[in-house]
Amino acid sequence: MLIWGTTWLAITYQLGTVAPEVSVSHRFLLAALVIAVWCRLRGLPLRFKPAEHLALALMGIAMYGISYIFVYHAEAHVTSGLVAIGYSATPLLSALGTRFFFRQAVTGRVAVGSLFGFLGITLVYWPEFAQLAPSRNVLLGALFTGLAVMITTTGGLLAQRNHQRGLHGWPTMAWGMTYGGVAALVVALALGRPYTIDLDLPYLLSLLYLTLLGSVITFAGWLTLVGRIGVARASYVGVMAPVVALCVSTLFEGFVWHPLTAAGVAISIAGNVLVLRSTPRAAS
Repeated sequence: MLIWGTTWLAITYQLGTVAPEVSVSHRFLLAALVIAVWCRLRGLPLRFKPAEHLALALMGIAMYGISYIFVYHAEAHVTSGLVAIGYSATPLLSALGTRFFFRQAVTGRVAVGSLFGFLGITLVYWPEFAQLAPSRNVLLGALFTGLAVMITTTGGLLAQRNHQRGLHGWPTMAWGMTYGGVAALVVALALGRPYTIDLDLPYLLSLLYLTLLGSVITFAGWLTLVGRIGVARASYVGVMAPVVALCVSTLFEGFVWHPLTAAGVAISIAGNVLVLRSTPRAAS
């Protein structure tokens, strides 16, 4: 969660010279290569059946490819903190998806905690929203953010289904990120984007950070959570990560706290406790 909360700022250093689709391709193809090497060193098999490859491709394209293309485009139009707000809706959407696709009951605690998270993050950024004048940039940023959130939620539901089928662990991450990176490259080529790389230090350092910490480490932890507690509860990082992003913004972007900011953070933390608190049934 701490790492994920800083990736929003790191993505801003990827914008500019290189097309968003190409930057997403760089990030996840490099991450896939790192994980594949790790699998080889540990002797983990990278072979899967065709049907399993299809399942990993669907998850990878949604989770690592298309969703992040929309995230990068969103951050090109609005601030990274505002994009992070959208992800506060992922626990609620994931809970609804789990109920619809997996026929799993959504507990009152998870539902209330998810609503608390959404309300808290909304309060945190409400002063920022109040200062925004309607513009094409804001509308496009909101549109791209909404699309990113929905596709990310879909990827999370696919990840839970794959885990139930026994498709989890480092090898599945290697293939999923490969498919996501290739999908981003295909989109870049289809749109006529030049396949380039920015050799400036900020771009390269942010790419390294997003690849190793923001992709390999964070997704390994998140997918482990999906397998253990389900995508609805695991998705609560979509609420707490923006709180971390807010602290980062305070240090590096001069974000000024408002009374609603403190209230929103408190409500988000309360929701976090509700969602992640173990019940006797869950513990068993």
